[in-house]
Parts: sequence; structure tokens; C-alpha cells
Amino acid sequence: MNQPGLILAPGTEGWWDSERVSAPQVMHCPDGTWKMWYYGRDASFDQQINLPTGRCGLAISPDGVNWQRLKGPLTMGSVLEPHPDAHRFDSAHVGVSNVNFDDNLYWMWYFGGNHTIVDIGKFSAKGLKMRPGCAISRDGINWVRLEGAYQGAILDVGQAGEFDALFCAWPQVLRDGQSWKLYYHTLNPEKGFLVGLAVSTDGLHWEKVGQILGPGESGSFDERGIGTRHVLKINKQYLMFYEGVNNSGYHSIGLAISDDGIHWQKDTDVPIFSHAEKGSGYWDARAVGTPCVVPMDDGSFRMYYIGANEGGHDELSLQHQIGLAVSAGANFRQWYRWGE
Repeated sequence: MNQPGLILAPGTEGWWDSERVSAPQVMHCPDGTWKMWYYGRDASFDQQINLPTGRCGLAISPDGVNWQRLKGPLTMGSVLEPHPDAHRFDSAHVGVSNVNFDDNLYWMWYFGGNHTIVDIGKFSAKGLKMRPGCAISRDGINWVRLEGAYQGAILDVGQAGEFDALFCAWPQVLRDGQSWKLYYHTLNPEKGFLVGLAVSTDGLHWEKVGQILGPGESGSFDERGIGTRHVLKINKQYLMFYEGVNNSGYHSIGLAISDDGIHWQKDTDVPIFSHAEKGSGYWDARAVGTPCVVPMDDGSFRMYYIGANEGGHDELSLQHQIGLAVSAGANFRQWYRWGE
């Protein structure tokens, strides 16, 4: 079957990502090459952590379409892995959610969890109390963690009763001179997936603003909330491409707009990019998510995303693969899968 959009599947046996790949963070680098950082895991990774995270790695490309894994210096070719110190926030699993290039350095904004088992209602989950971290690199391959104040993390989870008490994860940072904005999301058992914001003047010390975006109305594509997101500033306007979850657990990508990056309005009550048709057998018929949008020189956009197929019964049984969609010229509300 032809699978439009699909550009990267899990690695072969022996690679760190042989079980799953997720959350592409793509950059057209100053040297002209394309780099994709992403997270995933192999079959031997701790199955008690019911998330797609594990380790992080790198793939490179001459054109942003055809990708080749680069063997990193860490376990099974990864470039970032759980910290060996059990007291750290990221000792059990890690995931990359944003990479920027500033001051001649690559800045990786990532998140991780430790081995603590957290109770959520009737369920308990290992590694769910996730927090954000930061690492820097000169080459995008060898990374040094920057030490934050919260067991190494740069931001702590909220107090009991606050909207982000469970986790603060999937950070994405937008820098505008000396003003830094860190967007993240959490899961609130009563309200669903919610987006939060923290601000900083140096990228290391952060102050929370609070919740900035939440679920849509009953029956909407984002009824259960908003998860991963990518915020861009284009023509003095902030655009948030976000992953919404409906009541059946199907994921699509929506758009919100802001004048200041703080106060947001959903652009439309329908997705701008949806999973493939239910029952189609396509690789992304259950979910499209973790959008990473790259502006191109001709005014168009590329969106790198993960897709999940139908048939799985939980997070670990869904097959995640990485895809590419392209905009209809400069229209960032209309997208086509690569090769469609």
C-alpha cells in the first residue's frame, strides 16, 4: 500500500528506536543540512513507562525528505538518554520536544520523568511526574545538560490542586531577544489536556503565567484537550499548531492565533490537518500529532508530525511513525501529505 506522508519508520534491531519513533523536531541548519531530533525506544526499554518516550536520537537529510539515522555516542546510537543519577528528574525516560539554534549553539528543550509511581484516580503510572530540562550542544550530537533548580529540571510541577500538578512536559521555547516563552502541556484528570506558559529573561529562571489554552466544546476534535504544540511568530502574529484529542481518542492538528503569545484564540473549530480516514488502513489513521512546522524560503511551510495506526489498545501498542505534510503555498490552514 502506498503510504503518503511517511518518511521515517522505527529503526532496525540494535538501534535505540527499533520499537518506536515519535515527535520529530526538524531544523534546516546553517550548514545547509537538515537535522531531525526525535525520541523513541527499543523493545527492552522499561515497559512500565506507558509513554512513547525513552531516549532521543538524530537523523540527517540533504533535503528534509530522505532521512538517514546518525549513530550517536550513547546507548544504541542515541544522543540523549536517562540520567544515571536516580535522584534526577529525568532518570527513567526522556523525550525531546524542541531544538533551537541561538548564539552558535543548539539548545535542546526536553522533558523527562523519574521512577516514581504516580496515582491518578483508579490508575497508577510510572514516570508520569515529568518536568522540562535544557541541554546545549555545538554539533547537535554531543549534549551537555544545564542544571535547573528542581532535581535538574528548569520548571517544577504545580502544587496539589493546581492545573499542572501532574506534569509539565513537552516544552517548546520561543525566544524574542531577552524575552523567552516556554509553552508546555499537562494532564488534569478533570479538565483534560491543558497548555501552560512560563516566561523568562535568561532561559534558565522561569516564572509561570498559568493555563493559556484548554479543551474545545463537547463533540469537537479537541474535546479532551490540547497536547503537543508548535508556536511560531510570523508577520508579528503568533501561530500555535496544536494536537487536539477527541472523545474517541483520535488525534488531529488545530490552529490557534495570538497577538502577544499569551492570550490565544482558536482559529477554527475544525482541524487544519486530520488523521487519515478511519478504517483506511493507512499508517496515520488513528492520530496525527507533535507538529513541527518549518517555514520555507518560497513562503510555504512543511509540517513534520507523528502518525499512529488503528488497532492498538494503549499508548505502547499503537505504531508511531514520522510523516511530512506540506502547505498549499503560503496557506498554513491547508495541508497535503507528502506524495499525495
